Amino acid sequence: MKVAVLGHGTVGSGVCEILWNRNSEISSAAGKTVELGYVLDIKDLGNVPYSDKISKDFSAVLSDPEVGIVAECIGGLEPAYSYIKSALENGKSAVTSNKELVAEKGEELLSIARAHNVNFLFEASVGGGIPLIRPLYSSMNAAGITEMAGILNGTTNYILTKMFRFGADYSEALSDAQRLGYAERDPSADVLGWDACRKISILSSLVWGKTLKPSEIPTEGIDKITADDVKIAEQSGFSIKLLARAKLLENGKIFAKVSPALVKNDSPLASVSDVFNAVLVKAETTGDVLFYGKGAGKMPTASSVIADIIECAKTDDNIKTVFWEDGAQSVFAGKDSASEKYFIRTDFDVSAVVPGAEKIAENAYITTALTESEVSVLTEKISEHGKLLSKIPLFE
Repeated sequence: MKVAVLGHGTVGSGVCEILWNRNSEISSAAGKTVELGYVLDIKDLGNVPYSDKISKDFSAVLSDPEVGIVAECIGGLEPAYSYIKSALENGKSAVTSNKELVAEKGEELLSIARAHNVNFLFEASVGGGIPLIRPLYSSMNAAGITEMAGILNGTTNYILTKMFRFGADYSEALSDAQRLGYAERDPSADVLGWDACRKISILSSLVWGKTLKPSEIPTEGIDKITADDVKIAEQSGFSIKLLARAKLLENGKIFAKVSPALVKNDSPLASVSDVFNAVLVKAETTGDVLFYGKGAGKMPTASSVIADIIECAKTDDNIKTVFWEDGAQSVFAGKDSASEKYFIRTDFDVSAVVPGAEKIAENAYITTALTESEVSVLTEKISEHGKLLSKIPLFE
């Protein structure tokens, strides 16, 4: 069976290298011969050992009956979406590392895969090199998962780690992340929480079988976190993490949110540092399960793509547990369907303004549990007397 790799960037080149250098191990794991058949990229790839596999013609991939799997590593929606859709419609399985594609088009592509009895797998789209997606749809699909909370973006975790360890402010930590290549020149997708939002959308849709759209999930980034927030949190026994959270409610709806959060130092998520990712999964039969590892990087992510290639190669039928329903009806529970405590920092004593608030430092408090609407009312009340400097929910 031939594999066509679309895109020869960071991840794509890693996939090609593993397919080329570890061909016998991959074929043995798949139970059949699996080899690199095509490498599609618009640029000149230079001197690579598989130069005879390079092509710019996707139609050749579609027309080759020996190509059974297409591995998309281009990124973005187009042309990735069109290529994957065509591959599935032509009876070829597809794998991808593209979180935007899965979050936005996963429902449709999974339906097409099921209709043509092939597979659309995306282990590398969430968590990079962490084996996460496969355990959720296989080992834990009957565990009764009720809640998930994850550090799903290595860039923001590195920035926050830098702020805690060295007292750097946000702009200094971001500059350092960019210098080391952890953050893009335009870091918006990471620092504003969009990347983590897409990932929790994918996990929620997969686990509960209902399409949760990224556009529905309230999302806030780390760009407003200050060195003062970090100092007070640290003194009070907390860390600050960008958390992507989702919870299945009793009415079948899903509450989800992406935001910075104060995490108690005794939580397993508090110790996750630098560019590492972690997802804490709560289930009725297993209790708490933590998935931890490198959330990005060339070879860890490429290894997850290879794992999906092997899964497709050894599976003759569509994997029925990798699927979520039509998202025509929203399953988002609404922003007021859950309440949580908040860390607030102001420029005055709020004791008379915020009933029940626990003072943890000068002009810094922990509120009682509040819904989003109640927080909005509180924010307005505080603004009548002074300035609200910070507002960060607690993860408990």
